[in-house]
Amino acid sequence: MKLKVLIDNNTYIDQYYFGEPGLSYLIETDDAKILFDTGYSGIYLTNADLMNIDLSDITHLVISHGHNDHTGGMTCLLDYEFKNVDFIAHPDCFDKKRKHGKDIGSSLQPEDLKPFFSLHLTKEPYWINDRLVFLGEIPTVFDFERIPVGEKWNGSQWIPDINIDDSALVYKTDKGLFIITACSHSGICNIAEYAKKVCNDERIYGIIGGFHLLKNDTKLQKTIEYLESQHIPALYPAHCVCLEARIAMSKKLNIKEVATNFELEI
Repeated sequence: MKLKVLIDNNTYIDQYYFGEPGLSYLIETDDAKILFDTGYSGIYLTNADLMNIDLSDITHLVISHGHNDHTGGMTCLLDYEFKNVDFIAHPDCFDKKRKHGKDIGSSLQPEDLKPFFSLHLTKEPYWINDRLVFLGEIPTVFDFERIPVGEKWNGSQWIPDINIDDSALVYKTDKGLFIITACSHSGICNIAEYAKKVCNDERIYGIIGGFHLLKNDTKLQKTIEYLESQHIPALYPAHCVCLEARIAMSKKLNIKEVATNFELEI
């Protein structure tokens, strides 16, 4: 598996690519080319062009959850003439969402996507191939991680949004599971536990993505305790992990910097 960061909040010095408060990854396996999230705007497409990456031949578009910093760039993607591309997401990712009165939900709905993609909206795990799986709806094992972010419309009123649509990808390696997450609203510890169950493997080889750790609090300390207990060789906190959280994590965990144009191969 190869992973390339097309957009992240962070950028590297002397590498002239764009950053924004969003996330988009390109993931390539032997038989699949997957775009995972589309950032806040179309800037990830500009970066892809600068990196000489062709996105016209992707096989899958996977959306982690319905917030606009992960779905905002979908509209720009519709300019491509896709053929046989699968769209994978939790069905609730199209719910209306708001925060402080501002719309933070997806700008597109399933009917907008049907002419371009084959839709697979699922709460159950969805296997892209024999090594890569979309986890679907993440069960709650650790209550400290289920913190509402904004509100969602349930058809009759606005209610606190625990982002039940938030999911992740897992790649099975010979050394254990490599988890690819976006914001981890469902909880990075919850995601890890469910990944182990779905893949029938207790070993976690690595995790990359947003962990949604935005301050040094009880949630952060409990997350560090859990991750430390898993003996994970390397962690790649990105996007929605603040500097204070990264510093605290680095004291107990082997964390690596992630920015636009970061890449790894497993």
